[in-house]
Amino acid sequence: MAKNRKYKINNKKDIRVRFAPSPTGYLHVGGLRTYLYNWLFAKKNNGTVILRIEDTDRERLVKGATEEFINILKEIDLPWDEGPFFQSKNIEKYQKKAKELVKQDRAYYCFCSKERLDKLRKKQKENDLPPKYDGHCRELSQKEIEKKLNNGEPHVIRLKVPKKEEEIVFNDVVRGKISYNLSEIDDQVLLKSDGWPTYHLANVVDDHDMSISHVIRGEEWLPSTPKHILLYKHFDWKTPKFVHVPLLLNKDHSKLSKRQGDVAVGDYLEKGYLKQALINFLVLLGWHPGTGQEIFSLNELIKEFSLKRIQKSGAVFDKEKLDWINGKYIRKTSNKELTEKCLPFLVKSKLLTKTKDDQFKTKNNQQVNKSWLKQIIILQKDRMNKLSDIVDLSHLFLDKVNYNPEILIWKDMSKKKVLENLNHVYDCFQNISDKQFKSDFIQKELEKLSEKYGTGEIFWPTRVALSGQKNSPQPKEIAEILGKKISLKRLNKAIKYLKNA
Repeated sequence: MAKNRKYKINNKKDIRVRFAPSPTGYLHVGGLRTYLYNWLFAKKNNGTVILRIEDTDRERLVKGATEEFINILKEIDLPWDEGPFFQSKNIEKYQKKAKELVKQDRAYYCFCSKERLDKLRKKQKENDLPPKYDGHCRELSQKEIEKKLNNGEPHVIRLKVPKKEEEIVFNDVVRGKISYNLSEIDDQVLLKSDGWPTYHLANVVDDHDMSISHVIRGEEWLPSTPKHILLYKHFDWKTPKFVHVPLLLNKDHSKLSKRQGDVAVGDYLEKGYLKQALINFLVLLGWHPGTGQEIFSLNELIKEFSLKRIQKSGAVFDKEKLDWINGKYIRKTSNKELTEKCLPFLVKSKLLTKTKDDQFKTKNNQQVNKSWLKQIIILQKDRMNKLSDIVDLSHLFLDKVNYNPEILIWKDMSKKKVLENLNHVYDCFQNISDKQFKSDFIQKELEKLSEKYGTGEIFWPTRVALSGQKNSPQPKEIAEILGKKISLKRLNKAIKYLKNA
């Protein structure tokens, strides 16, 4: 991991934003949306994006999460300008700041044990009171404090919230004027007993030191904002502008959670959602351009983005809409690029085994090359909503075909009639030369048969016999890709199925 770099302090009038994930889990789609809002706002205003890893919650750290954050941000190709910075590299700085507040009587040492605090919370819960520290250690004398410190008693440092009827008032860019009464604010722990800072202290100290102009974050941090403002006041620092973006919701309007589907960005990338589509989709969750436009290039998003158009209410994460947007981007992808993106999914599914450069083997032990596979991908391009869809759509070309022979029968046709028609098609294909076995010629020959025996009566059983599916591409397209030999094999197999049914 890279060493922590020194903070670059620019003119405080500059637009400076930060994305500050905590590696206590993998990157959530809501976290990526927050990054996008920060990034677009900065780029729109010639500002600076800072990446800061808030890794001070040592008990909840998830191994590999930091690397995953960095790799995903690199993969979506929206680079930050400064960082990554790691809070774990600056512990002494936060300790120093906490002790400064103690000296100024704006914070205090608390020696309460876990057992006492647990009892306090239990009693408050029984009496329907909000969980809040009762100030037991707030008025300890200096002599008592020094004695406990000299004895090495475990302690934390807490924020000393003024005890008076006063309101903390601030203007949120999204929500407007917001106020909290001081009586509602807890004496928050700033420095834990192990010497590590809490989010509240480290966050404020770093935002100041990095000259952050706008704090753009999820609305779940709204109740913490008055504590942060108090810290800015205690340190005599100027507060940044706060921008609290709406929550992402499930369709039932509950908070988006793992229990109701994938929430990690990595899961969506692994399933074959294109980064451009994911960016486009996430930006529209909680922000609107003021027009009916839904598909945006990155330059268009930068041009149109405005904090004033971020909505207050939660945004529903509609996977069907994501599929629709992703499908649009797939259709815009060149055939060559799409082939390169789809092949890893086919290999991972074991429908293909790579033998050497541009050469593969199917589950049927058929040797095929990239050019042949490209035909399948082009054919199925309009049916794909995500790259992984190519697996199900390619089974009919790369695997054995097995199906219920009943689906060969078109409407009220008799089994005997279907058998006759399949034999006609078999003879037709047999008489087409290998050179002529192309979709246009195959179509003309099938149309000649349909004039004699009926359109659905010919095309339906032919398509099912070749694909093994009720819904598939047209017979001419399937037959050309399969080739004459395999097409005849499948027609013969369908005829045997029906005879034995």
